Amino acid sequence: MTALVGLGSWFPSLRISNEEISVGLDTSPEWIEARTGIRERRFVSDGLSTVDIAVKAGESVLDRAKGIAIDTLILATTSPDRTCPAGAPEVAARLNLGNISAFDITSACSGFVYGTAIANGLIRAGTSKAVLLIGAEAFSTFVNPLDRTTRPIFGDGGGAALFVADGPGQGFGELVAFDLGSDGEKADLLAVDAGGSRQRSRMAHDLAATPREDFFLHMDGRAIYTQAVARMTESASRVMAACNWSPESIQHFVGHQANRRILEAVAYETGIPPSRMALNIQHYGNTLAASIPALLHELHESNAFKAGDRILVSAFGAGLSWGTFAMIWN
Repeated sequence: MTALVGLGSWFPSLRISNEEISVGLDTSPEWIEARTGIRERRFVSDGLSTVDIAVKAGESVLDRAKGIAIDTLILATTSPDRTCPAGAPEVAARLNLGNISAFDITSACSGFVYGTAIANGLIRAGTSKAVLLIGAEAFSTFVNPLDRTTRPIFGDGGGAALFVADGPGQGFGELVAFDLGSDGEKADLLAVDAGGSRQRSRMAHDLAATPREDFFLHMDGRAIYTQAVARMTESASRVMAACNWSPESIQHFVGHQANRRILEAVAYETGIPPSRMALNIQHYGNTLAASIPALLHELHESNAFKAGDRILVSAFGAGLSWGTFAMIWN
C-alpha cells in the first residue's frame, strides 16, 4: 500500500498579468483569459532556475513532514538546468537528504502522474520506503517571447509530494489505480526541436546554423486541444471503471492546469459534474509537472478534501503522453 503523507509548493515572486504579457503579441488580456482561463502567471528572474524551485518546493514538504527518512527523490521537469547531469541529485544534496537515489523524469505535463506511478511501483516493490516527488519548472525560459500562441500560457513554479509505504487510513491519501499512455507518432505537435542530440548531430555542432526559433517551444494548439480532451477522457474513464467509481461519486477532479476549456470538456465527456473540477490556472498558468502537486497542496491547505473523498487526477502533455490516477483521501 502506498500513502501520500506530505504536500508542498513554491512559486517565484514575479507576477506577470495578461495586460503585461499581451504587449507586442497581437493579442489582448480578454482573449487570453477567454481562450485559456489564465489571468496571470509567475516567471523566474535574477538567475532563478528549476533546481532552485525544486529545492524550495521540497523544503515546503519537509517542513510539514518531519521525521520521515526519505530514500528516493524524483524530479519531474521539462525545463532542466542542464542537459547533463540530472538535477535530482543536486536537489537531494541541497535538501541534505544524503546519498539517496535521485533521478529526473521527462514526461512534460504528465510528469507528476508518471512520477506518482513510479513512486508507487518503487514502494510496492520494496525498493523504496519513502519517495519525495517534485515537479518543478522554469519553462518560461523555453518559450519564445514573440510567440502569441505559447507565451501567454506557461508559468514557472514547483509542487511536491511525499509518498511512503503504509497501511490504509494512514497519511493524507491512499493511491488506488493508475492508467498511463503515449503516442510518439504525434511528438511534433508540441516540442522544442533544438538542444538535443538530433539537432547537434545534424548541424555538426555548429549551433549558429540552427534557427533561433528551434530553441523555443512550438505547438499546434488546435491539434493539442483535440488530443488532450480525447486522451484524458479515455484515461480517466479507464481508471473510473477499474475503481468501479461513477462520475457522480467523484468529489474532486484534479486535472493538469493547461487550459480551462480542456478541463471543462473532459468533465463533460466523462460525466464528472463541473462543480467537482479543481482550478487555479487563473493565477499560475500552465506550470507543466508542477501544476497538479501545487493544486493538490492548495486544496489540502484550504481544507477542501474530506475523509473518504474520491479524487481523480489526470494529465496530458508533450510526448504525446497522458495518465490518470485515483486516490482516496483519509
